[in-house]
Amino acid sequence: MTILFDYETDEPMDLDYKAIIEKAIETTLSCEECNYEVEVNVVLTDNAGIMQVNKEFRNIDQPTDVLSFPALEYETPSDFSFLEEDNVDYLFNPESGELILGDMMISVPKIKEQAKEYGHSLERELTFLTIHSILHLCGYDHMEEDERLVMEARQKVVLDKLNSKR
Repeated sequence: MTILFDYETDEPMDLDYKAIIEKAIETTLSCEECNYEVEVNVVLTDNAGIMQVNKEFRNIDQPTDVLSFPALEYETPSDFSFLEEDNVDYLFNPESGELILGDMMISVPKIKEQAKEYGHSLERELTFLTIHSILHLCGYDHMEEDERLVMEARQKVVLDKLNSKR
């Protein structure tokens, strides 16, 4: 697995964010039965940076906690069977052979704000946001009530596996 990190904020985060993100990604992909080595881009930014991207891509002019940009289109979330077909080589990094899963952007100030608001650690909030984003990169969404319930159930499975409690 390759995780490409970009820390685009002056706001420090006093924890081993790379290890936390890597563990959350590995555990989520294991729970989703992704049998491929993957490549994920992770950008940690500030509220201004995530707000700019949120406005550009979602036409929402406010900061958010996490944005996800899947590289794959799924008929069913976490159904990777289509990768067995011909003509999907472009979905894999030609140098590493890894599946290009997509990109995530997380706001460091939102991690801190939400950890305080929900009464849990920065590690737990970063873990949750990473799981949430990886599930988006695996095709899950929460725009409709039934989708939200499925995605929340998947998040709980991964959080439980990581023993990550509020």
